[in-house]
Amino acid sequence: MTLNYRRKWLLALSFAVAAGAFVAGCEDALEPGSERSLRPIPNDTLTLMDKIGTTPSAPVLIRTYKQEAEFEIWKMNSDGQYALLKTYPMCRWSGQLGPKTRQGDMQVPEGFYAITPGQMNPNSNYYLSFNVGYPNAYDRAFGRTGGAIMVHGACSSAGCFSMTDAQIGEIYAIAREAFNGGERAIQMQSYPFRMTADNLAKHRLDPNIDFWMQLKNGADHFEVTKNEPSVLVCGKRYVFGAEAQDDVDANRPCPTLQRDDQVEADVAAKEEADEAAVAALVAKGVKPVRIVYQDGGQNAAFAGRDDVSDPDALAIGPTEIALDPSGKPIPEAVKVVNAAPPAPAAAAGATTTVPAAAPPSPFAFVGGVADSGQNMIKKWFGMGADSPAASPAIRVFEPEQPIPSDVPLPPKRSAALAAPSLQASADVRIAALRAPARPTPAPDAGPASSTP
Repeated sequence: MTLNYRRKWLLALSFAVAAGAFVAGCEDALEPGSERSLRPIPNDTLTLMDKIGTTPSAPVLIRTYKQEAEFEIWKMNSDGQYALLKTYPMCRWSGQLGPKTRQGDMQVPEGFYAITPGQMNPNSNYYLSFNVGYPNAYDRAFGRTGGAIMVHGACSSAGCFSMTDAQIGEIYAIAREAFNGGERAIQMQSYPFRMTADNLAKHRLDPNIDFWMQLKNGADHFEVTKNEPSVLVCGKRYVFGAEAQDDVDANRPCPTLQRDDQVEADVAAKEEADEAAVAALVAKGVKPVRIVYQDGGQNAAFAGRDDVSDPDALAIGPTEIALDPSGKPIPEAVKVVNAAPPAPAAAAGATTTVPAAAPPSPFAFVGGVADSGQNMIKKWFGMGADSPAASPAIRVFEPEQPIPSDVPLPPKRSAALAAPSLQASADVRIAALRAPARPTPAPDAGPASSTP
């Protein structure tokens, strides 16, 4: 290939990829190389690293939360544990709460992903970017399609985690130095929301609750140990904190797994405390809801900022739909969620207080993995059990003041992209609750996976 021909070929390729970006969402386009990717970590961030006992070359771990629109960078300190370095307000994400399932659904993915040096793009048309690694083994097990899901600048998202140019410049530099220091892959934990008791109580009837409880188990392993949890996928489920001597297949039952007994005991204790906290909130009348976005959201820190992608979708904010105890929407109980600054993150190592005489546990765990939503609903509402547990009556949400009649309902596109309809999911859940109970599987007989 001659030099002139190569230049023409690269130019043509850049136009082709740029055009494809409009179709593929966050697909990056090529541009002449720049020095953006070589800029140093800012001095104030280096000072923060020194305060938590880490260095630029130490390993990195990323955690993101869609509902709160926050992006966390964790660094390994001199004790060999991860400490929170910095929380960035996320400038834009698109879609709804829930996982990405197909090409073009505009969804920001949820799950555990691995970012390698080869996924870093110093020549991005979105200032700088890196690929998060979607689809992983879990996504592929369910036949999910799509790709080129990025963390990038420009504050414009079509299925990606979008930051400001200044933010991605700093995040890119932090990741680059970790790779230069020998880290082979950065774990990225992408959550729908912070796994607090309040969020879990509110989202307890969402069709994605079983998947989210799997992610919570991974979050609990990290929060208990402050170490990167090992990730397996088998039986089409995530399994954390386990090692397998035999080959692991995402579509087949898990082989015999080895775990750290002390870690599993600590995780179980945290889960029990969280279950009690959720049950207490349910007993107090915290309503189950479904939050629907026009097209994703952004952190309140960016309210009013000019946005390249669909600014009208952010003007109203997400819509909160109250659900009855069976998971059906209450049409008249709809309100717009006010955009407010996110609550400060819990301090590292903080624990959940277990209330005295805690109500029945809202979650059931089998072999370290959350049981299905069916069992959770049985425990919360006493439905479908041979002997319903005595539990407080669930008070249907009643707004303190009349709901405005001009609140727009979610667009059909958003409803189609998110998940099965609330009505359909509720019907499925009720049918499942009436079915005969199934025997509890033996520990480690269910969920686990190949490394994503």
